[in-house]
Amino acid sequence: MDYNTQRKKLQLPEYGRNVHKMVDWVKSLPTKEDRNKQIKAVIAVMGNLNPHLRDINDFRHKLWDHIQVISDFQIDIDSPHPIPEKESLQEKPKKLPYRSNPLNVPYYGRYILEMINVIVKLEESEKKQCLIMQIANQVKKSYIAWNKDTVKDEIIIKDLYNLSGGAINLDITTKLCSGKLNTQIIVKETNQQQKRNNNNKNKKKNNNNNQQQNRRKNNNKQ
Repeated sequence: MDYNTQRKKLQLPEYGRNVHKMVDWVKSLPTKEDRNKQIKAVIAVMGNLNPHLRDINDFRHKLWDHIQVISDFQIDIDSPHPIPEKESLQEKPKKLPYRSNPLNVPYYGRYILEMINVIVKLEESEKKQCLIMQIANQVKKSYIAWNKDTVKDEIIIKDLYNLSGGAINLDITTKLCSGKLNTQIIVKETNQQQKRNNNNKNKKKNNNNNQQQNRRKNNNKQ
């Protein structure tokens, strides 16, 4: 029996063994003219495996690069694109500069801490107080995401005080949002606002019509 484990290892298994055999056959052709002619047919077959991408220029560029990979960069053909270097494809990706400093309360996330630091640096104003309430509500939502039990506002206020280094000190009786919006109220308020806008438009239209009628009457009298 001929098992796949006994066969040659595939460079790009997603194309299957038949495509690899075709590339090997093209590589064995004696003349470059024949290789250039036949490799286009192989490219078409590879494109048929992803028909929704085969007409995109970048995708065709990738197919020509894959031909080189499948042949282990040993096929002698005229590629319409620069042939990539084997070492560049085997190069290991660079490590991402992850932050090493741990979070005291990881369930809030780093973005919450960064927003708190920004708010603390703002000058005292009504806008700052509004932002403090918004971040407090967001802290409560993040807490609820990890703790499904009912959370007390006193805990959130205390955590917010500790995270800000004492700069944000809300009153212990402050009521925070649970994170659930009443969509009925929002829709109702939106409809009411729309009605007000329509009424204002109708009033302006009526005023304009009355003014035009008055001008016509005055013109007729003259």
